[in-house]
Parts: sequence; structure tokens; C-alpha cells
Amino acid sequence: MTRLASSLDRLGTETAFEVLARAKALEAQGRQVIHLEIGEPDFATPGHIVEAGMRALRDGHTHYCPAPGLPELREVCAEHLSRTRGISVEPSSVLVAPGAKPFLYFGVLATCEAGDEVIYPNPGFPIYESVIRYAGATPVPLPITEDRGFAFSAADLAERLTPRTRMVILNSPANPTGGILDPQLTAEIAAVLQGHDCWILTDEVYSEMLYDAAHASVAAHGLLERTILLDGFSKTFAMTGWRLGYAALPRPLIEPITRLIINSVSCTAPAVQLAGVAALTGPRVEVDAMLRQFRIRRDAVVAGLNAIPGITCVIPRGAFYVFPNITGTGLSARDLADRLLEEAGVAVLAGTAFGAHGEGYLRLSYANSLENIEQALAAIEGLLSGVAVA
Repeated sequence: MTRLASSLDRLGTETAFEVLARAKALEAQGRQVIHLEIGEPDFATPGHIVEAGMRALRDGHTHYCPAPGLPELREVCAEHLSRTRGISVEPSSVLVAPGAKPFLYFGVLATCEAGDEVIYPNPGFPIYESVIRYAGATPVPLPITEDRGFAFSAADLAERLTPRTRMVILNSPANPTGGILDPQLTAEIAAVLQGHDCWILTDEVYSEMLYDAAHASVAAHGLLERTILLDGFSKTFAMTGWRLGYAALPRPLIEPITRLIINSVSCTAPAVQLAGVAALTGPRVEVDAMLRQFRIRRDAVVAGLNAIPGITCVIPRGAFYVFPNITGTGLSARDLADRLLEEAGVAVLAGTAFGAHGEGYLRLSYANSLENIEQALAAIEGLLSGVAVA
């Protein structure tokens, strides 16, 4: 039999898409499922962005364009990062790709290999560990703990740094917990990393989804020259299906990652990029309204979960996820997530989908209507009413 590459054994996936497929299969059988598993805004892309993309298509922007991105988008991305992070980013340091995820993938592939170690948050976005393993490097989990507000200490990071550490991955606001690295902790992390020669990848795609908190980037602490700073349009502008992301890159990585873009996707659709220009330069009315709705939903889901015996839930400070502690139910994260889908018609993710340190938790996305969230909470409570509470 024709064999597959053994490297595929090291490549993971996103459980959210697997659970979504299972939920869709149940719906095809006539079951009703409330979707709290997938991480995308349930709002429409703002109208002026859609119109900009349609206008670009009508104007003939339907062909290849420069692999690094259109100059006009690179310019507004550089201005946005400079203004919001308190740093100085040149347009020539910004690359554009179909989503922010390619920069995570290409960033690790361009810098890490067998024998290297990469420190990454756990629980954290599952593609971090997947890509580290695929590159042949060794993943070193950095526990994200509830008692620290779903963060970690600078000392936690320092004790995991070794001469083999090639990269440190940071994520704030965080998927799956909604936790943040506040300005003081970010400064402490930067002080630790100042004394260690490694690359830094800071995933900041939820940077504009904050509740009563200020965004802080490690890049603002004199580390820009070795930091890959990711951002994108999917979350802030409800553009998940448009596939548009960007990154500010250290000078030595610009040409290698451009080569990886050319070898994989050639370029990013120019009409989509022009829609991105409209997103960053246009009105924010719909974006602000979306965040206000997320705040209302966040407060409702936290209150509802805390009212269910066996579950406790801290208030997330960013993104659109809650990460409730379900140890009081006596069930494992996977068992409870499976039962909620199969028996209660509520699709959620087990905390272990985000790493071993996610045991005892579920991840719920509150990117759904308040009505559906309330129905889901009632269904969760109904299921657990028949489970002995520890």
C-alpha cells in the first residue's frame, strides 16, 4: 500500500471543527443543537467592509498580487499596530496572509527544528502544540491556571527557559480561557525574555475584544526585533470566512516567510485585502456594538453557569469564551462535553481539547444569541440535575 509521510503523525487538529461536524450530523438527523463550540462571531461583517470587497471585485482586483500583500494594506496595518501597541512598525515589516494562522505555522517552521524547545500556553490554542511537533521541536507547556486569573507568572516562564528554548508563544486575550496578560505581567515577562536569546511569537488576534482592561504587548518592551506579532480581521470584524491576517515580523524573517507564502498560497486575494483596508480605516459603529453585545452575553453566561451546582466560572476579561470549572460535577471534561452534545443538544468543547492542563474545564463560546445561551444553560442544568454533585 502506498504510504503516507510519517510527519503527519505529529500534526494535530482543532477539536472545535470535529465537534462542529458531529453537531451538524445530529442536526441532519433532525436533532436541535445549540452551538457554543465554534469560535467565530455570529454577527455579519460590517456593511462598509462587504461593499469595499464587492467594489474591488467589480473593479477587476481578481488577479495575482504581491506575495507580501498589497502596499496599501501593509501601510494601514503598520499604522494600526504602531498606534495600538505603542511601537514603531514599518510597512515593509508587515506581511499579509489568508488568516493569522499561517504566521503561526510559518513562524515556527522558519525558526524551529529537532532539538529546539518551544514554550507555549496550556490550555491554549491547539495549533500551537500541533505546529511545534510538526516542526520536530519539543513542546514545553506553560500552565495557565485559574488561581492566577487564567494567566501565569514571570517566574513560571523563567523556570522553563533553557539554552534549547528557541521560541516562546504568548496569547492575550487568550483562547480558550478569556484570560489576559495585564500590563504589569507583560512587563515582567518582557524583563525575563530580555535576558534570553529566543524568538517570541505573540498572538494578539483578540486584542480589540477586551472588557474593562487595557491591551499590552510584549513587543512594546524593546523586543520588537525578535517578536512575531500576529493580528487579523476574523474576530474583531466578524470576517472569519474572508481569511485575512497579518503580522509584523523581525527583519531576518521577512524574506523566509515570504518564501513560505509563495510556496504555499502564492498571495492573499487582493479584493479581500482591500476589504481589510476598509475595515481598519472605516467606521467602528458595528464593531463597538458587537463588543457591547458580547459583554451582555458574557455576564449572562457567567451568572448562569455559577448558578448550576457543580460548576464555577470566573469572569473572562477578553475574547468571547468562558472556561468554567466542572470538577464539582464528578465528570471528566470529555465525558461531560460528550453528554452535553448527545443528551442535551449543547455543543461545547472539553478543556482537554486545548491541552492536558484543560482537564476539569469546558470551553463555551458565547458568540451566539442571548436566547440560545439561556436555552443552553437550562439544558446544562437539566442534564446535571441527574448527576450526583461531588
